[in-house]
Amino acid sequence: MDERKRRKILSELGRIVGEEYVETDEVAIKLYSMEASGLESSAIGVVFPENTKQISEIVRFAYENDLKIYPQGSATAVSGSSLANPDGIILCFARMNKVIEYSFLDGFIVVQPGIRLMEINDFLMKDGYMFPVDPASVKSATAGGLINTGGGGIRGALYGTAKEWIMGLELVIPDAEGSVIRIGCRTPKCYQGYDLVGLIVGSEGTLGIVTEATLRITPIPENIVTAVGFFDTLEQAMEAVIRIKKSKIVPYIMEFMDSKSVMHASKYIDLDWEVKGNMLIASIAGPVEASEKYLDMLEKCMRDAGALNVLKAETQEKAEKMRLFDLRRAYYPTAILTAALSLEKKGAKPLILLEDVAVPPTKLPEAVKRIRVMESKYDLPLVICGHVGDGNLHPLTWIDAADKEARKRAWRMFMEIMNIALDLGGTISAEHGIGLVKREGLRVEFTRKNSLKALELMRKIKEIFDPKGILNPGKIFSPDMK
Repeated sequence: MDERKRRKILSELGRIVGEEYVETDEVAIKLYSMEASGLESSAIGVVFPENTKQISEIVRFAYENDLKIYPQGSATAVSGSSLANPDGIILCFARMNKVIEYSFLDGFIVVQPGIRLMEINDFLMKDGYMFPVDPASVKSATAGGLINTGGGGIRGALYGTAKEWIMGLELVIPDAEGSVIRIGCRTPKCYQGYDLVGLIVGSEGTLGIVTEATLRITPIPENIVTAVGFFDTLEQAMEAVIRIKKSKIVPYIMEFMDSKSVMHASKYIDLDWEVKGNMLIASIAGPVEASEKYLDMLEKCMRDAGALNVLKAETQEKAEKMRLFDLRRAYYPTAILTAALSLEKKGAKPLILLEDVAVPPTKLPEAVKRIRVMESKYDLPLVICGHVGDGNLHPLTWIDAADKEARKRAWRMFMEIMNIALDLGGTISAEHGIGLVKREGLRVEFTRKNSLKALELMRKIKEIFDPKGILNPGKIFSPDMK
């Protein structure tokens, strides 16, 4: 884009939101053009709207001038879904971060898209309520980002993903008028014909710009018990998962880290208990009176599956004091640190690549076993963790961002991991979305289901919502994808 046209675009955007809310510095733009994964690009500028009216005006201007818009929360995505391109502007919701309305008696909270999930829960805590969807990036992830990716998290074993907790949305549609529509309800039961709210959740910002969201909330559990078991083999850990699920008590949390992940994380965390083997964390929510029963059941399931050691906490407070969740929380940051240290001597820039497949829980032992051999097959480091309560696994590797051959191997490895998930009746993406990095995987999944017609329908839906293709283009499926 020539400089004259660029200045004209930035000037008009400054007129809409105020010049001080249009970022034009190249260094700053570069920072906003990076994802948590390490993927990066650039943009014409970063715009910080304050309200729905301004977003509507921005969309009208973009529509008239064929200007691409890349909506962005806090860019914690790892699939390329929030990545911009040099042909457009980043629309950042940092100024739209307020609670608009709240009723714990009616079970909802209305928020702007830029509010962080932890801020929502800090607000709700005073009345003993919470918004239960909690991705690993809960401290920085925003409501809008969660809605657009359809994210999940550690409590997914009990509460599922975002789609179960979004009641209503206000959207700006990328048409000539920058139309504002409101869909969904503030009531538990709501039928409005086609489920447009469900369509928007997980659409990765390709269909409309979320400007307001009504979220369902739930009481904070009375009590949470936790057991952590360590196992010699992957099969033993997965057997414990199956035994717990057979107990007919739905876990609150069920997380897994393989022995290599545990080893990496434990190097950077000083704990008071022995760390050895494959780790399984399981929590159950319920009344205080049931705590002993739940803990005994968890311990029995783990020991019957061959656990070497089992740690127990009868309350959430004790679990935190014992630091039972620290290793799991450190999975991603310690992988980043390990990658940085391993590549430091070579002067390389680490690129962290995180997978997101899911399989039926009964297929977990086979999935983990087959994924583990990928490390030697492709000569790449590989650690594995996951939300195994719902069959969601997150294999992770790292490479030098400039190493083209390593990129090719990593892509081949992840394609094989996706195919393993499909072989076992699973899916290529559980909670991270499709973005840029899983577009081919999505095609493979629908091909194997003999359902490529589904991609055609998606493409037509995109054309109806966004006839000029100006909103987060290229995400989910390529423009030329058939």
